[in-house]
Amino acid sequence: MSAVNYYTKEGLDKLKEELNHLKTKGRADMAKQIAEARDKGDLSENAEYDAAKDAQGLLELKISKLEAVVGNARVIDESSLDTSKVGILSTVTIKNKKNGMEVKYQIVAEEEADLKMNKISIKSPIGKGLLGKKQGELAKIKVPAGEMEFEVIDISY
Repeated sequence: MSAVNYYTKEGLDKLKEELNHLKTKGRADMAKQIAEARDKGDLSENAEYDAAKDAQGLLELKISKLEAVVGNARVIDESSLDTSKVGILSTVTIKNKKNGMEVKYQIVAEEEADLKMNKISIKSPIGKGLLGKKQGELAKIKVPAGEMEFEVIDISY
């Protein structure tokens, strides 16, 4: 049984779109590759056919995993979120106590994380370390480079 994960409406729509694409175009493309490889002769010595069948298996595995994720996904009701502390969907401004640098992140589900968009996973070391913190509190977080200390400057949704 997979754990329930919470998503923004946009994040869940994106997952559903990807799943639909894999089930339609992905499967159609895979069937075409297998048919082309099959047309090339003896299947017992046809490496292209074996590779296409392996790729088909991987595609079906990806589809089933994505179906499980979508099946256990819930859209977050933003009106019920506690805005006094950091939680999922919080946009939090933190200040690195060592170098004084400020960064703003949104805490999101693992599949929605995108560092370029300043969206970090709730399961990442920094995401976990900030959970439950209130404005003005310090968070000591173990990261691969050691331990870092951040001050929560602002929390918004």
